[in-house]
Amino acid sequence: MDQFLDLPFGVAAASLFAIVMLRVNATYWIGRGAAAGVEHTRFASSWNGRRAGQAKELVRRWGPFAVTLSFLTIGLQTAVNLAAGAAKMPLRRYLPAAVAGSILWALIYATIGLAALEAWLALAAGSPWGIVVLAAAAAALIAWLLVRRRRRSRGSAAEQAEPSSADRLG
Repeated sequence: MDQFLDLPFGVAAASLFAIVMLRVNATYWIGRGAAAGVEHTRFASSWNGRRAGQAKELVRRWGPFAVTLSFLTIGLQTAVNLAAGAAKMPLRRYLPAAVAGSILWALIYATIGLAALEAWLALAAGSPWGIVVLAAAAAALIAWLLVRRRRRSRGSAAEQAEPSSADRLG
């Protein structure tokens, strides 16, 4: 990583972005290939079971957020990208998330570096106020997700309950 710090910022960021995009896309396609391979084995029934279907749907629904945020973690990024491929997340959802996460990753590494990010996270987690802020942010995120889900379910229930124009005429 030190050789990148000696480069001009734009060159370092672009190089890091290209490297991480190649790596995460290769990981995604390995996951896709593994999923296709499993479907042709004796494990296919468990791969397509109810629980597996729920997990795949969860990744399909929330996957892009997980993909993007995984770039801010250590050790989770590869697993998330592999899971996105295994769940066959559509490229129209995966690629924008991978690009956004790769940009974040490249900027972090080209500027403050991993050591500074780890120190900041440790400081925030070690401080009583840092823990309060992190907990409040997590609670706000959960509340927002629950409100959003409730509004969507109300909206779809209202659409189903609303009579069509043919029903009103007859």
